Amino acid sequence: MTATDLPAAEYRHVYEFHIRFGDIDSQGHVNNVKFLGYLEDARLEMLHGDPVRKGEEPVRGMVISRHEIDYRLPLLPTVYPIRVETWVTEARAASFKLAYEVRDDDNVYAEATSTLVAFDVKANRLRRFTPHEREFIGRYLAPRP
Repeated sequence: MTATDLPAAEYRHVYEFHIRFGDIDSQGHVNNVKFLGYLEDARLEMLHGDPVRKGEEPVRGMVISRHEIDYRLPLLPTVYPIRVETWVTEARAASFKLAYEVRDDDNVYAEATSTLVAFDVKANRLRRFTPHEREFIGRYLAPRP
């Protein structure tokens, strides 16, 4: 099996959630701004929650420099979970790009990307990734076609 043959389950982080009543707007579907909250929740689980539960060091000191989102279908109230699948599409010395799909088994409701940069909070400036951060980010790096 080559790297390009890896199934998505090998490099995608999966975060499941249930739509809340407050997520629904007056048109009867999930309000577009709520999607960014879903992406944030998924990103926090990927970088912080999951590593802590596994006894690993979480990834800290990342800031968002860019978001893009394309809404594909209206997301209606459901009783079954929706998921955000997240993976890395590009990794550089001090930044990386995350791709997301907000989906269920049959539909993709939104596709998005975020650019995150490593940030030194104390010095208030950008920095390069540590070896631990590079290794962690690499776990989610999608194979190139």
